[in-house]
Amino acid sequence: MNDTLVWVVYDIVEDKVRNRVAKECKKAGLYRVQKSIFLGKLNWNRFDELGQKCLELIDGKSDSVYIFPFSQENFRKIAVIGQGFDKKLVNDEILSMFF
Repeated sequence: MNDTLVWVVYDIVEDKVRNRVAKECKKAGLYRVQKSIFLGKLNWNRFDELGQKCLELIDGKSDSVYIFPFSQENFRKIAVIGQGFDKKLVNDEILSMFF
């Protein structure tokens, strides 16, 4: 399989649109790690599909969605400073999938 680790980070004005983008991220198999940040592995086909769905949902004049591909090697080099992941959203089982 051609999966890649991805971060999805967004800043969306309207709650309804924000919730729809979050739902698409969850449908894609990503995990919410902060209120507006998702993390997970996606097949490259799903990567493009998720980007297209987000583009269709948001208002390009006021909203932004970033989908960053990220290597597992670089991910392991991340320094988490302060609170890190939202403990209400991310448990140790989910963290062990990535660290």
